[in-house]
Amino acid sequence: MATQKSHDGATGKMAQLCRKILHVNIRWSISQKITVLRQFLCLIWHRILVCSTRYNFRYRRILSPRRNRSTAAGDSGQEDPTTTSSSSGYDSDSDLVSLKISILGDSQIGKTSFLVKYVGDEEEKRSLQMKGLNVMDKTMCIQGARIAFRIWDVAGEKRSFDQVPIACKDAVAILFMFDLTSRCTLTSVVEWYRESRKWNQTAIPILVGTKFDDFVQLPPDIQWTIVTQARAYARGLKATLFFSSAKHNINVNKIFKFIMAKLFNLPWTVDRNLTIGEPIIDF
Repeated sequence: MATQKSHDGATGKMAQLCRKILHVNIRWSISQKITVLRQFLCLIWHRILVCSTRYNFRYRRILSPRRNRSTAAGDSGQEDPTTTSSSSGYDSDSDLVSLKISILGDSQIGKTSFLVKYVGDEEEKRSLQMKGLNVMDKTMCIQGARIAFRIWDVAGEKRSFDQVPIACKDAVAILFMFDLTSRCTLTSVVEWYRESRKWNQTAIPILVGTKFDDFVQLPPDIQWTIVTQARAYARGLKATLFFSSAKHNINVNKIFKFIMAKLFNLPWTVDRNLTIGEPIIDF
């Protein structure tokens, strides 16, 4: 009888030990799977980083204030005492502050022409072009600080909405663009705005009407209607409104100066202009 109890007790202990071993094995198996999954995700993340940084954006060197340097001309062609554009050559990027700006809007409205007018033809050659996305850089000196705008231009097709998250995340300003001669592109701005705000709710919103040189050829009553609608949209988006022309460099530089002044609290202001037939600026 005693032998039977001893045997049962040993069997029970053995069963408990087996259960513990089983639990340990299960936990170890789960731990291994988690480790493998974590390593896999890390590998994917590193691949993404490698792909996103495989193109080296190099910034043009800012010459010393004691040397001759080209100034970033405004729309009037006058020098801006607070801003200096980049010149030829390269320098270390250690003192460079990079800021992201996004451009959204329908296709065929002049977004790329607007961007090339601002950054210059040479920078266009170095631009990073991906499916549905174009990235260009502009480097300048603001009160002694080197600032680089990295500008993300999203293609206008609706399938390019997939690029909106990467283009808008962490952007300091978003330009919502439309063709002043095509009202439907103004209506589309609302959809671009809603999509962008899913990923960025703090960026400075700016509504930009393009092709002003074609717009002024329209009858005055149509111009008045478009101006009224554009101002209403700008109020709805809580955005500053600019009419621009890449062809004649109207308000192109001024828009980016406005962004810099807002970001860095610079002593530069823009004058409001609501005169029909002139490039509208409303805020």
